[in-house]
Amino acid sequence: MYILIPMDFCSKEEACIVKINDVKNWAQISLEEGEVVEISFSEDKDGFENFSEVLIVIDDNEYVWPFIELGMMVLVAHTQRSIDEIMEAFLFRELNEMAY
Repeated sequence: MYILIPMDFCSKEEACIVKINDVKNWAQISLEEGEVVEISFSEDKDGFENFSEVLIVIDDNEYVWPFIELGMMVLVAHTQRSIDEIMEAFLFRELNEMAY
């Protein structure tokens, strides 16, 4: 599974989730059997080799229709900011599905 997150930096340690309009780099996390396999960064959301099935955003007011039209599930990280916090919340099913 591939997960897409809008971030402010392209470093796992420094990056924090940001609004889609403020994105500087996109993080794509490869997840297999509950384990993070790889984290890739790109300035372009379409700059990844693999299609992302999930988009994680910072709040319910994000404009996500282009992602929904691609068939992506959209989850909201209300309090999580770092990649580690977001992935932990994802694995424990603590992220909410966006209300449309």
